[in-house]
Amino acid sequence: MSGPGAVSQEKGNTMRLKILAATTLLMTLNWVAPVKAENPAHVKRLLETKQCQSCDLEGANLRGADLSDANLIGAKLTNAKLSGADLSNASLIGAKLFRTDLSGAKLKGANLSGAQLQGAQLSRADLTDAQLYGAQTRGTDLSGVTLPDGTASQEK
Repeated sequence: MSGPGAVSQEKGNTMRLKILAATTLLMTLNWVAPVKAENPAHVKRLLETKQCQSCDLEGANLRGADLSDANLIGAKLTNAKLSGADLSNASLIGAKLFRTDLSGAKLKGANLSGAQLQGAQLSRADLTDAQLYGAQTRGTDLSGVTLPDGTASQEK
């Protein structure tokens, strides 16, 4: 087939291919790019005041931060990085800690009552005197944890 109709069809096919290529590229970048969901103002407020009740800290990098005595009641900390952080005496009542890295964190005297810790990484964390009433821990790594009564966990 030749003539104006063939040229128009060829342009349409070329346009469809360009749209498909662009869509594929955007979808790939979206899947590969790290998701930054935390609210930067909430992170700043937490670090400056240790008061961040119901904050959005999802995915925040707070490794090694001094958050002792912090008020994080109801905070969203899903996928946050808190390894080595000091959360001694922090209030994490009802906090969402799904898949959060708390490995090696100091949680001495922390209140984690009703916290959602499913899939969290708590290996080597210190939970001495921590309150865990109603905390949800399915799928949580508790290997080498110092338990609320001061004993070491044998779970691997």
